[in-house]
Amino acid sequence: MTYSIALAGKGGTGKTTTAGMLVKYLVERGKTPVLAVDADANANLNEVLGLEEGETLGDAREDMKTGVSPGMTKDVYMEMKLQEAIVESKGFDLIVMGRPEGSGCYCAANTLLTQYLEKLMNNYRCLVIDNEAGMEHISRLTTNNIDVLLVVSDATRRGLQAANRIVELADALKLNIARKVVMVNRTREGQSEALDEALSQYNLDFIGTVPEDSEVQQFDLEGRPTVELPNENGAVQAAYRIFDKIAQ
Repeated sequence: MTYSIALAGKGGTGKTTTAGMLVKYLVERGKTPVLAVDADANANLNEVLGLEEGETLGDAREDMKTGVSPGMTKDVYMEMKLQEAIVESKGFDLIVMGRPEGSGCYCAANTLLTQYLEKLMNNYRCLVIDNEAGMEHISRLTTNNIDVLLVVSDATRRGLQAANRIVELADALKLNIARKVVMVNRTREGQSEALDEALSQYNLDFIGTVPEDSEVQQFDLEGRPTVELPNENGAVQAAYRIFDKIAQ
């Protein structure tokens, strides 16, 4: 049975970096194989993981909508494109969803894609989904049948408001999510009291903070994969303590 963790949150909270750290954590803990899914239209999880971006599934949707090669069924075509989109690495694989570029109906392509992704997931012990910022993926019901929804906030009132809205929307839509938790990223010294006060306004399953870290920022500026951060790094250690609470 695949154990799935989906990440959500407003833009700029470090959600993708957190997703990369989570993949790193799962691999190091032997919870392999892991399938990482970049479901963000602005895809960059591959950079965090130190991989080249493969063919996106958005391309497959476009091609299937306009027509496939003669003699090939749409089912066979979509399965082939899904296999081509998998970028393999040690202990984990990556799939980039991408986005459709044109107008028109993608219902048939999306239905086939969902079917084959569900089949593919059964080959993995863990699934990590890095969703796009905001709540659109929640309202489209694309974050469903999930074990843990990990909402990433920053240490701001707007960030916590967005996190609370995401949790409330998931509740209102009655999505099949076993647990919804919130973490706060990039905290600074002296913020704990104000953060506790802000969190007290919401009924959230708060599971921890990750401090702001100059080494993480340096990796990002230099375009270095953050999965290569040493385990002695303070942000990595804090993130791992959070992951200990949600990983199985």
